[in-house]
Amino acid sequence: MNKFQLEEIVRKALDEDIGFGDITSEIVDKNLEGSAYFLAKEDFILCGVSVAKLVFELYDSSIKVCFDCKDGERVKAGQRVGTVSGKLRSILTCERVALNFLQRLSGISTVTAKIIDKIGKSEIVVLDTRKTTPLLRMLEKYAVKIGGGRNHRINLSDGILIKDNHIKVCGSISKAVKQAKKIKRPLISIGVEVKNLDELKEALEVGAEHILLDNMSPEMVKEAIKINNGKATLEISGGITLENISEYALDGIDYISMGSLTHSAKAVDISLEIE
Repeated sequence: MNKFQLEEIVRKALDEDIGFGDITSEIVDKNLEGSAYFLAKEDFILCGVSVAKLVFELYDSSIKVCFDCKDGERVKAGQRVGTVSGKLRSILTCERVALNFLQRLSGISTVTAKIIDKIGKSEIVVLDTRKTTPLLRMLEKYAVKIGGGRNHRINLSDGILIKDNHIKVCGSISKAVKQAKKIKRPLISIGVEVKNLDELKEALEVGAEHILLDNMSPEMVKEAIKINNGKATLEISGGITLENISEYALDGIDYISMGSLTHSAKAVDISLEIE
């Protein structure tokens, strides 16, 4: 995401929250200055420092923001993460928007890191999905990377992934893959989502290069690995959680993708305290 795209997102977030003006903060003298600090209320992986800084800077360029930690650092409960100084009315107006970005993005990076830690030294790559908040995809995918994961397709032009509804429209996996081969661009592989072993066999027979095993049990995944025998790269997705991911971290699996990294990540607890 370039600077202009990020600024547009932050400006829209400020406009959304401020509306026609922060009438509550008008009780504070407009010239009164002071400082505040971001306080971690739990342990987490920090993410969103540059976005939070931009919130204050775009609203009031005289505000000074200094973070003691960088994106990707492990923060402990009770730790001061950064400070803000300047006009207190401006600080109060920007507080919620800055915290929303920090809490949301840190939540995503934290849950991603927990998943990575759970599978240990496995060479399996943990991926996000396109199940992101509208207009915040680039920020949320950035948070996944900060947590140690990797990005799946950023948008639909990044790769061919034939899913169940594509197959229904085309009539079969074979027909769908054959059509995909006609439009395939250089350096783009053809992926197919399958929900059972028969569909896996069909996808392999027609030359799919990447297979997504959707909502399969660990036992079925083991059978799929045997059938695949290294022919295509294998990704598993659907129903995978922090509690059961170890059962799916099997030799022969290349990727595990999880929509929950972005659509279900719990915001971490951070507050802004006036000094």
